[in-house]
Amino acid sequence: MSLRHGVRAVGQRLLVGFAGPEASAELKELLREHAVGGVVLFARNVEGPEQVAELVREIQAVARDAGHESPLLVAVDQEGGRVLRLRRPWTEWPPLRALGRTGSEDLAARMGRGLARELLACGICFDLAPVMDVDTNPDNPVIGDRSFGDDPDLVGRMGAAMIQAMQSAGLAACAKHFPGHGDTTVDSHHDLPVVAHVRSRLEDVELRPFRAAIAGGVASIMTAHVLVPELDEELPASMSRPTVTGLLREAMGFRGVVVADDLEMKAVAERWPMGEVAVRAASAGVDLIPICSRHDLQVEAAEALVHAVEDERISWKAMESSLSRIRRLKEAFVLPYRDPDPRQARAEAGGSEQLELAQEIAERGGGVPA
Repeated sequence: MSLRHGVRAVGQRLLVGFAGPEASAELKELLREHAVGGVVLFARNVEGPEQVAELVREIQAVARDAGHESPLLVAVDQEGGRVLRLRRPWTEWPPLRALGRTGSEDLAARMGRGLARELLACGICFDLAPVMDVDTNPDNPVIGDRSFGDDPDLVGRMGAAMIQAMQSAGLAACAKHFPGHGDTTVDSHHDLPVVAHVRSRLEDVELRPFRAAIAGGVASIMTAHVLVPELDEELPASMSRPTVTGLLREAMGFRGVVVADDLEMKAVAERWPMGEVAVRAASAGVDLIPICSRHDLQVEAAEALVHAVEDERISWKAMESSLSRIRRLKEAFVLPYRDPDPRQARAEAGGSEQLELAQEIAERGGGVPA
């Protein structure tokens, strides 16, 4: 395989972030030179509905001009509560805990459709939500009210309802953070959490919502940067082949796209060089590899992945399997592609139906809108 061919194929596995409300020079370089497969938007990229729609149009145009064979995945973390990259004039949804307290699958489905209306109008096809972690530890610094609750069956039921509604409306969903980040006291943004449960407990609590998500047809699952010694004594889940391939793919039967949490998080980035983290994640069976801020680390990862395929640390068969799953995701949720209409993006942002629904969830769930 030629280096050029390798670059353009391997780049499809990268999901990158960038600075500012316009396509940066660094992002354009990644699209042209490394053919990255998608972008993830953060609050730093967002000024308003029309601007986001124009940004997506610009990014997709750069990719087309660079010879990409398919449109980019455009992703965002739009969960509700604390994690909303798009805020007013978009709907500021209550946290999932408030939704979980209602126990209403109908409300979960309606919120899923509301998320889809607002995001799709901006050209965003991939929501990195919902959180399927079970909130069993009151000292957890990162999950808490991002979870539907402390009952794994409730989490599974509510999450599956939301996922099916999102995806029926055309928005790809992502169940996170596999195999479970709910019972930790460390935030993986800052250090490596350990989940020290035996397999029977994992099956009863942590894994049960993900089984429900898989049964509901979820398009993607995000792995957590957590160490689960019962599954792998050395490597966190996002870099662990026994966890990603052995458990998620083979034992649980997941056939969709596996996406890692941001590889710049300190749980992994302070322990291994970025190129090694990316190669280990890919070798474990992760399909989409997000590197959400630093351009130098994005280039390092892209080059490391190319070299890993060339020297057969990652087999071409495994690479093709991942690329095939990413293509299927795009076929289901991106194609046929149409540029977003800025006027439609503005019209759908914070529509009366969504605002009334957010208020109903907040009132019935004992919470407040974000």
